[in-house]
Amino acid sequence: MHERLKNKLEALRGDLMCGEFILADAKDADMAWGVPSPGRGWPSGDDTPYRSMPTFLDEVRQVVEQGEVDIMLSSVSAMSRLAHQEQLFESSNVTPAIRANDTTDVWAVRGGSYCEQPSRAFSSCYITEAQYGTLHPELGTKPAVNLGLYSITFNNNLELDLANLEAFHAFRARAAEADFDYFLEVFAPNVDCGIPADQIPAYVNDMICRSLAGVALDERPQFLKIPFLGPAALEELVAYDPSLIVGVLGGSSGTTCDAFTLLSQAQKYGARVALFGRKIKDAEAPLEFIRCLRLIVGEGLAPEEAVRLYHDRLTQAGLAPRRALEDDLQLSETSLSYG
Repeated sequence: MHERLKNKLEALRGDLMCGEFILADAKDADMAWGVPSPGRGWPSGDDTPYRSMPTFLDEVRQVVEQGEVDIMLSSVSAMSRLAHQEQLFESSNVTPAIRANDTTDVWAVRGGSYCEQPSRAFSSCYITEAQYGTLHPELGTKPAVNLGLYSITFNNNLELDLANLEAFHAFRARAAEADFDYFLEVFAPNVDCGIPADQIPAYVNDMICRSLAGVALDERPQFLKIPFLGPAALEELVAYDPSLIVGVLGGSSGTTCDAFTLLSQAQKYGARVALFGRKIKDAEAPLEFIRCLRLIVGEGLAPEEAVRLYHDRLTQAGLAPRRALEDDLQLSETSLSYG
């Protein structure tokens, strides 16, 4: 981890009210979507071809150069080019991170139905190749990437949940052996699991706490990445163990007000990390979108004012917004699952 992220995590572990907030851009869509991963860009329509991976990686470079986010999350293949070949992060305050596993509920390929089936553990990459860009690094080589996202989805299914926990157990051993840091993503159930909807937030909280109760403090994740399941659930989890830093995931794109309100509400009720992927990727002007995110958590800019500021900056840049301002100021229902 780079110094800026280390310092923020250390400050937050000492006092969650210290004023620090960690922003991450999740550019790991190619671990889920396939060809549509980079999106269509803007302006575009349904018949516009999807962007290429080189174009997508150019956007990653721009975000890293901007330096407003603390973490850039991507696939191992992307980091092989950016971190290992180009050494993009050597002179940056942005910490590179990779998706260390890709459970089946994030396999959102066209025509597939994997997202609609109970999540199963799986990992494409080896930690060594994430760190060094190869399975056989030279002796004494310093890792260019040493932070990864590990994901679990519980579905109230004893056999499957046990297998997922056993996979997490094995991952922690490999990570410790490689001196590799990780943060933990826990989704809400991705299928009907027999739990009433109003009990899902409590179920997710309990499974997080249960999963980490048998983990030594030094081996715990650097922070959590979870869906925002409401103020009460977030406050409950933060109050249970303030030393465990809680972050929220962005979910689907939605309106600009969806994204800015989610960030503001999450910070208000105890989250100190936010990882936005599609909300940034699908923005008309991703760099301006990120600047507004930082103003919300850093200076307390209200979500509605942030939406207006964002639209002003689109106008200044000569970009047509996807939605009229009044429409973009509306809240819409967004999905809590990856698919």
